[in-house]
Amino acid sequence: MNERWQKEQQAIKAVQVAFDVSAEAQRVIKQAALDSNLNPPDQIRKILGLPYNKKPVRPRLTVSLKAEDFAILAEKYGLDPKDQNAIREKVAEELLAYAVKHDK
Repeated sequence: MNERWQKEQQAIKAVQVAFDVSAEAQRVIKQAALDSNLNPPDQIRKILGLPYNKKPVRPRLTVSLKAEDFAILAEKYGLDPKDQNAIREKVAEELLAYAVKHDK
């Protein structure tokens, strides 16, 4: 069995576990993950002393947008609702402007 298939089999055997902890504990762990350039699951693995991916994560934010969301944003930015790439660019610009304005 090749190495890739073995890793896929191991991944299939993994079980996702959710923890109900306070909002403050979540904030602290998520902030530590950001400060360490890790995603929250890798930060949790690090805290627990488990192996984790030490490569920096690609910084990106995600949001789910429906067709009506694109229509609202297209109107806001004066763009064609079908031009989703242009809308994404405008959203990215707005998010960057927000970050600059609210950076402490």
